[in-house]
Amino acid sequence: MKYNPVDVIKPKLYKEVFPYDEIPKIKFNNIQLPMNIPENIWITDTTFRDGQQAMTNMDTKQMVKLFDLLHELDNDSGIIKQTEFFLYTEKDRKAVEECMDRGYEFPEITSWIRANKDDFNLVKSMGIKETGILMSCSDYHIFNKLNKTRSEAMKMYLDIAYSALENGIVPRCHFEDITRADFYGFVVPLAKNLMELSRESKINVKIRACDTLGLGVSHSGVELPRSVPAIIHGLKYYAGVPSESIEWHGHNDYYASVTNSTTSWLYGGSSVNTTLFGIGERVGNTPLEAMVIEYAQIKGNLKSMNLKVLNEIEEYFEKELQYSIPSKTPFVGREFNVTKAGIHADGLLKDEEIYNSFDTKKILNKPPLVAINSYSGISSIAYWINSYFGLKGDERITKTDERLIPIKKKIDEEYKNGRTTNISNEEMKNFANMYIFKYSEKAI
Repeated sequence: MKYNPVDVIKPKLYKEVFPYDEIPKIKFNNIQLPMNIPENIWITDTTFRDGQQAMTNMDTKQMVKLFDLLHELDNDSGIIKQTEFFLYTEKDRKAVEECMDRGYEFPEITSWIRANKDDFNLVKSMGIKETGILMSCSDYHIFNKLNKTRSEAMKMYLDIAYSALENGIVPRCHFEDITRADFYGFVVPLAKNLMELSRESKINVKIRACDTLGLGVSHSGVELPRSVPAIIHGLKYYAGVPSESIEWHGHNDYYASVTNSTTSWLYGGSSVNTTLFGIGERVGNTPLEAMVIEYAQIKGNLKSMNLKVLNEIEEYFEKELQYSIPSKTPFVGREFNVTKAGIHADGLLKDEEIYNSFDTKKILNKPPLVAINSYSGISSIAYWINSYFGLKGDERITKTDERLIPIKKKIDEEYKNGRTTNISNEEMKNFANMYIFKYSEKAI
C-alpha cells in the first residue's frame, strides 16, 4: 500500500450524526463546492443484480427479454451504458450467455462477485470485461462485520483488485456504506491506491460510491460523511479519480435517491446506477426511468432513446413478473398524468400545456387524461373524449356540445345510486360511442 489508512483502535461510527436511538442528523459546515458536470454522463443498471434481490427471481427467459427491452429503450444512444448480472446460478449464467450472444453494444454486460480471487476464473471464463467487487468502507462494516482493522481490510481489497487486473478484468470497486465512512481516513487512501494500480496496469479501475442506507444528503454545505457533493468532489480532487471512473449507487431510504444521483452528476461523477422502477433492497434503488428524465433536463436531449418502450417494460413487469407498479408513479404509472380536479380538466381542454409540462403522448405514449367521477363536470367529459379518441382541430368536442349532456346525466345517475368508484375507460368509451359517435367512423 502506497497510501495507508488512518488506523484507529476503536471504530469511528459518527454517533453524533447517527445516534441510532434518534433520527440521523445533518451537520452543516457551509463549505461551498463547485459544480462540475462531466461532458459525458451515463446511466448504468443493476436490475438483474440488486433489483432481483427484492422481488421474485426472474428466470433466464425473463432476464433476456428485459435485456432486449433495455436495449430497445437505449436505442443505440449509449445513455444506458451497462447492466450487471450475478453469475452464481446456472440460470444467471445462461441468461448472460444468451444476452452476450445478442451482440448489443449497449447496455454492456458486467458482473458482480464477492471479494474472492476464485470468482475471477468464472468472470474470465465467460468473457466478461468488467466486474463489481465489494469493498466495504465504513467502520460499521470493517470492524463490526469483517472483524478487521482498516489496514487489514484495505490490503484485502487491494489484493482482490490486483487479481482482477492480473486477469485483464476491469475492477469496479463498490465502496459500500460510503456515507458512514471516514472519508479522509479510509476512502481517500483506498481510492488513491486503486488509482496507482490503474496507472501501473494501464487498465481502468472504477469506483462505485454506494449509499447503502440512503443516508446521502445533496444540500450544499453539509459535512462528510453524508455530503454527496463532498464525496464526489473529494474522489476527484483528493483521490485523483477521473469522472468517467466514478459511479453513484443510491438507495431510497430517505426519499433522496433521485436527487442524490443527480447531484453526483452535477459534482463530477459520470455514472449513476439504477434499476427499472427503482426495485431493490429494502425501499429500493434509484429508478432508471427517473434518471432518464433527469438526463434529458441536464443535457437538453435524449439522443436517440425511445422512451415509449417504458410502456412495454411496465406491462412486462406487471403481467409476466407479477410486479405491481403504483398507478401514480411518475412517468410510468398508468395514472401518473390523470387528473381528477375539474378546474384542471377545464384548463387542459383550453390548452394542454397549462397542466401538462411536456407532450407525454409524443414522448411516453401516455396522453394526459382526466378521471371521471362524481365531481367531474362537462369540461372533464369533453377533455376525456378528445384525449382518448385523439380528436384534433375542428373534430374536438367543446364543453358547450349538447351531446355531452346525456353522458353527464348517466354519470350523475351512477353516483346518485351509491357508486363510489371512478367511471372506467371502458364505460366512458361506451358512452362516447353511444352519444357522440353513434353513426361515425370514430366509434371504437
